Amino acid sequence: MQTETKPKLINRLNRIEGQVRGITRMIEDDRYCIDLLTQLQAVRAALHRVETEVLKDHLDHCVMGAMVGDDPADRRAKAQELIELLGRASR
Repeated sequence: MQTETKPKLINRLNRIEGQVRGITRMIEDDRYCIDLLTQLQAVRAALHRVETEVLKDHLDHCVMGAMVGDDPADRRAKAQELIELLGRASR
């Protein structure tokens, strides 16, 4: 992972962790279901943004490094990883 990406992702994940704790308190306080669902959707969207950033970083750093590198086995391995990842995402 690229150095500048790490603190941004950690910050986002810490905020998501706070959101999840807030949802726990909402459940404990018997908050309205729609309010809970709204917060759950917000957490899911925030996690999706983190996932997108990690994927982007992986493509920019790891995959691109393999593609311009001299190791054909590494290129194939990175391509296979992406194929498997996309296969899991489509389930």
